[in-house]
Amino acid sequence: MDYSTMLPSQVRALIRDGKITTQTSGMCAGYAQANLLIIPKEHAYDFLLFTQRNPKSCPVLEVGDTGDRLVKRIANADIATDIPKYRVWENGVLTGEYTDISHLWRDDFVYFLIGCSFSFEGELLAQDVPVRHIEEGRNVPMYITNMPCEKAGIFHGNVVVSMRPMPADQVIRAVSITASMPRVHGAPVHIGDPAQIGIKDISKPDFGDAVMVKNGEIPVFWCCGVTPQSVVMSTKPPIAITHSPGHMFITDVKNSLLKD
Repeated sequence: MDYSTMLPSQVRALIRDGKITTQTSGMCAGYAQANLLIIPKEHAYDFLLFTQRNPKSCPVLEVGDTGDRLVKRIANADIATDIPKYRVWENGVLTGEYTDISHLWRDDFVYFLIGCSFSFEGELLAQDVPVRHIEEGRNVPMYITNMPCEKAGIFHGNVVVSMRPMPADQVIRAVSITASMPRVHGAPVHIGDPAQIGIKDISKPDFGDAVMVKNGEIPVFWCCGVTPQSVVMSTKPPIAITHSPGHMFITDVKNSLLKD
């Protein structure tokens, strides 16, 4: 089935019914996707402050009311059922993955939906800039870097980046296209040598799948909304719930509306 041509509401219905449990890159072409963090209310202000201090890594698209599972502004959806795969973290340790977290929902939970770089991939493809993981049918490779986030309250940790290899003559175009979309991470934060940002082996991503980097191509790195998962591992809150990397929330917002 070609999910790229379907409406977000149609794909979310399939996700809710357990018929889609895969990563969502390329689905619902033209519509923005989002990362997820759910935390108790007692830590929500600290994390909101963290997003304000780290806007390239954590551009906020919507924040839920305490205890409310419903997404109301960027979609009409249930945050506990409408993502293909969730991760549960306890004291910074991954303790489970689920396709539905209704049974885990608490009255003190607050959700954050954060812009995703999948949203600018359609813009890259429209201007003939290749996106390797889509070509290969894989999840985007993601890496924990040596670049620290700015601390806020209890939250601290290092930036996570996603990588897309580009022919040298396409890098400037990719930078220009993505710079116009700051609400989904904007321009790259690093171009070239992975070792300079603490990545020892580009063939071994911390999240997602490795992709081929062809001769003459340059790895290009963007901030990634999986950064909160790195932060959860560093901060070790008693409970947190995220999306599984690459398994995003698909919004009803057109990517074109997220441009400057």
